[in-house]
Amino acid sequence: MAPKTSLSCVLLADRHHGLTEGVRGLLATAFGTVVMVADEASLLEGAGRLQPDVAVVDLSLARDSGLGWLTALKKRCPELKVIVLSVHDEQSVRKAVLEAGADAFVLKRAIATDLLAAVDAVRGCRSAEFSANDKLAT
Repeated sequence: MAPKTSLSCVLLADRHHGLTEGVRGLLATAFGTVVMVADEASLLEGAGRLQPDVAVVDLSLARDSGLGWLTALKKRCPELKVIVLSVHDEQSVRKAVLEAGADAFVLKRAIATDLLAAVDAVRGCRSAEFSANDKLAT
């Protein structure tokens, strides 16, 4: 499913190059520019410089396992829509991510089916959680 509106730029942040290439390929089928970064500093700098429409960020991007990067990102770019990817399926993780300012949460195991739907959801200004079992919960 392709997004309803095309995006000029998507920022993709993940330390795991193999997964990043797969996600980049998925996003590239629908969007003009996909910029990849592999660390927190590059994410913050790239978001400020490029002003992307959406950032797709691996929850484990920061080495300290905290959500400070998310707070800093939303402070630097308040209009940026942020989709967090995670292997963690616990409700407490989802809740913490969304409360910290993410616009959507997608499980890594469901990227192929849920990521583009999450992009559509955040472009429609809805907070959303996605998983393999429930396509959309707001």
